[in-house]
Amino acid sequence: MSAKQVHKKVMVIGGGIAGVQAALDLADSGIEVFLVERSPSIGGRMAQLDKTFPTNDCSLCILSPKLVEAGNHPYITIITNAEVEQVSGEAPYFKVAVRKYPRYVDEDRCTGCGVCMTKCPIKIPDQYNMSLMDTKCIHIPFPQAVPAVALIDAEHCLYLNKGKCRNCERVCEPKAIDFDQKEETVMLEVGSIIVAAGLGEYNALHQDEYAYKTCPNVVTSMEFERMLSASGPTRGHVLRPSDRREPRRVAFIQCVGSRDERSGNEYCSAICCMQAAKDAIIITEHMPDVAITVFSMDIRACGKNFDAFIDRAEQEHNTRFVRARVSTVDVDPVNDDPIVQYAINGRTIKDRFDLLILSVGLVSTPVLHRLCDTLGIAINDFGFVVTSDFKPVGTSRPGIFVCGTISGPKDIPESVIEASGAASSAGALLKDFESNKIVVEYPPMRDINEGDRPNVGVFVCHCGINIAATVDVKKVVEEIAKEPYVVHCQDLMFACSQDAQKLIIDAIHEHDLNRIVVAACTPRTHEPLFQETLRKAGLNQFLFDFANIRDQCSWVHQQEPEQATAKAIDLVRMSIAKVVYQEPLSKTPLGVSKQALVIGGGISGMIAALDIADHGYHVHLVEKEKALGGNLRYIQYTLDGKETAPVLQDIINLVSTHPQITVYMSSKISKTSGYIGNFLTTVQCISKDIAEDSMLSNGDETIQEIEHGVIVVATGAYEHIPKEYCYGQDPRIITQRELEQKIASNDPSLPAVKKVVMINCVGSRDDNHPYCSRICCSMAIKNALLLKKMIPNVAIFNFYRDVRSYGLKELFYKKARQAGIVFIQYDAAEKPRVEINGNGLLVTGREKVLDRSIYFNPDLLVLSTGVVPNGDNKRLSQALKVPLGIDGFFFEAHVKLRPVDFATDGIFVCGLAHYPKDIRETIAQAKAAASRAVTVLSKDMLEAEGKIASVRADRCSGCGLCVAVCAYRAIELDAEKNVAVVNEVLCKGCGTCAASCRSGAIDLKGFRDTQILAALSVAS
Repeated sequence: MSAKQVHKKVMVIGGGIAGVQAALDLADSGIEVFLVERSPSIGGRMAQLDKTFPTNDCSLCILSPKLVEAGNHPYITIITNAEVEQVSGEAPYFKVAVRKYPRYVDEDRCTGCGVCMTKCPIKIPDQYNMSLMDTKCIHIPFPQAVPAVALIDAEHCLYLNKGKCRNCERVCEPKAIDFDQKEETVMLEVGSIIVAAGLGEYNALHQDEYAYKTCPNVVTSMEFERMLSASGPTRGHVLRPSDRREPRRVAFIQCVGSRDERSGNEYCSAICCMQAAKDAIIITEHMPDVAITVFSMDIRACGKNFDAFIDRAEQEHNTRFVRARVSTVDVDPVNDDPIVQYAINGRTIKDRFDLLILSVGLVSTPVLHRLCDTLGIAINDFGFVVTSDFKPVGTSRPGIFVCGTISGPKDIPESVIEASGAASSAGALLKDFESNKIVVEYPPMRDINEGDRPNVGVFVCHCGINIAATVDVKKVVEEIAKEPYVVHCQDLMFACSQDAQKLIIDAIHEHDLNRIVVAACTPRTHEPLFQETLRKAGLNQFLFDFANIRDQCSWVHQQEPEQATAKAIDLVRMSIAKVVYQEPLSKTPLGVSKQALVIGGGISGMIAALDIADHGYHVHLVEKEKALGGNLRYIQYTLDGKETAPVLQDIINLVSTHPQITVYMSSKISKTSGYIGNFLTTVQCISKDIAEDSMLSNGDETIQEIEHGVIVVATGAYEHIPKEYCYGQDPRIITQRELEQKIASNDPSLPAVKKVVMINCVGSRDDNHPYCSRICCSMAIKNALLLKKMIPNVAIFNFYRDVRSYGLKELFYKKARQAGIVFIQYDAAEKPRVEINGNGLLVTGREKVLDRSIYFNPDLLVLSTGVVPNGDNKRLSQALKVPLGIDGFFFEAHVKLRPVDFATDGIFVCGLAHYPKDIRETIAQAKAAASRAVTVLSKDMLEAEGKIASVRADRCSGCGLCVAVCAYRAIELDAEKNVAVVNEVLCKGCGTCAASCRSGAIDLKGFRDTQILAALSVAS
């Protein structure tokens, strides 16, 4: 079988957020995907969460559009209620047997109407709600489920077990019930496989000292997530299970089933600290007087904006963080209060609470072990798929890749990043295969003429309790239904769900709607979803307006429900007044330059360049230094002690010799213009590794102009140069990087060292750098272990605030303690002090258990310095028109679900330019950036924005103010006619020109004066 006879096909196993992201990246690159999920719907664990940290976005609100997109994507085939049974062959020719279990409901016929559920007499525990409530034997897993298809639980069905009932079959109008369904095996041929099967939760029953299931008011963190959710057992109201009253004192116990040798799970589960802080904030937003305590060993808030989130929980939301390990939980038999016993500074304390949440860790399961055995991929002692620092998405079997928590505990952004990275690797294997061209056919677009009566349909979303807890949604619908031009108005529990899209399409046809208003959460994430729904209904997608009644109403007026309801009504009225004047708009088709620009030649830039090049696209790699390698040139070992230099040299050689990569050394970006698919960048360079005929001479420099379709920003970051702790005043005071260099070079001064003190958080988590630099704790542990190996009798003392050895790094922290390295905790308000005293060093700190000062005279003082952003970031952000965060690192489009994209289309970020991260995470994000870039480069045509500026030439005076204020250089003056002319391809619809035009000659399509004034007239 030749490559030319086979289309590009990939199997993704696991339908959680990682699997969905991998599938979407592949599908958007023209690769067919079979998405196999063991459960009856996709969404995974994220679908069960209430909110996500650190933004507190509704989890399903941001996830649901991706689920719907995957469910509707022409290149994705979703196979739910199924398991992989057998895999044979080798990449890129795998044969996979998938066993599909019967759901006793025809997926093609079921409409998700739910009538069958109302007639089913049997109730069963609802697994989606952690068995805290019941559901029916025939049910849809959750309101936003994709596919929105019912299934019958065969174990409890009266007909399947006793031959009785069949109520569901009798009331099902589409005739979707099929009791004759049997198991079937589906054979599929694919070129590569991605495993994204996720993990399970630790069973808290294994730690009976915490009174789980003994005390009704002790629940797990996942059970509490469902209690917080609007679709959960208490509809989002926090109530004690025992007596259904609101708790006044709530506690969290961290590390239940994590960092625990007894449970066999010695690793850190990476997410629990932040989940507890998030839940604490949510509780107090609803019940401001609740007192919350979090019992932990360390607070591991090492992600982007995580430390600020912890500070917010502590300072604004009455959350007390107690550094202690709880020994036992007793139960008051009178009122079922949990009583927590713990010790601080040698004192035993007992605290009484109303509700106790156990933050359970992530664990592998027997199901995952069987899957890995079937796939023939190696797992470690904890049941996680084995990967390596330099191949974070690779497995032991070529052609099979991995992403998400199945390779180790991690948060959603890391899972999404790995998903895109795995998609890049899986897709690159199929470079020589052809794509199967699938054409999406929309119904003919209805003609909407200027004189046609506007028939407006309004859909108001409850958004669970995100909106409905504050805004009276029913009243909004009742009032809006009276508005002129509104011919249909209804409320929806979750407007973004797949079944809601069907309802909207049906309503458009039934009521002859030609304008749509959705009142819901935010157009930032959801507007494209609803615009696509309009297109599927035969309406122009711009005959739509979004009333943001969550961000602009319910969230900011939580304590004012009546006023919030009135404001919501006004916001929807404004949208109606505006949409009446909306007009059909069109998008301009754009060609795509099949080349990429990667800025930065460190490890992230090189990996991104290699991945894009391996997909068959040419890459221009620009590096401002004289050598490739970036920060990795100064890192000699990985955490597990492997040398980095040979791997780095191999990567540099691959980049330097790759036929699809042009390298520009000692070069910088001087100017960038254009838009997604069609950028033009000017590079100032002195390298001779460039075709001479494509360069312009400029003194000692040369100017290179590059046309390209995408940009990857991989500009890295720097080590903080300490000003504290007497650094620079004594050669015995060095940084971790300097120590590593000494170890690697076998510095002759090291064997004489008898005592070493290390101080963490130098240039991190302070007033100037309030973020965690993520790598410092691990670097200190690594160097301490290397030093111990080199000098076995050396005494090492490490001053730390929190040891942030998240995930599997915890194993090295344990190894360091076992090696005799002493860790001493300090507070930010009481940092260690360093003096140069005569011929020696004096380090003074506070030992908290002994509650007294301690003194050291070390031979070496090592500072664990943080990561600071590249000083060139501001200039580059302005050149590329992409944002920086307040910390100086580049600001991604969405912290959870778009951690690689910028809001500016066609530009992506990876590595330390985005935020501090280790080698493994840097490489994963570089591959992710490549994957996102390939989704653009793989297309022949794109579409420009429809909401763009237009000039009324009869009003234009040719003053040129619009030209001056346009950030996108999309406006020029016609010299002959002396009027402004808009380049529709460059215009991004920001509206700056329209706002600044003195003569009112510029309109912004979709926001014309008549539309804005109509909306304002309602507001006034």
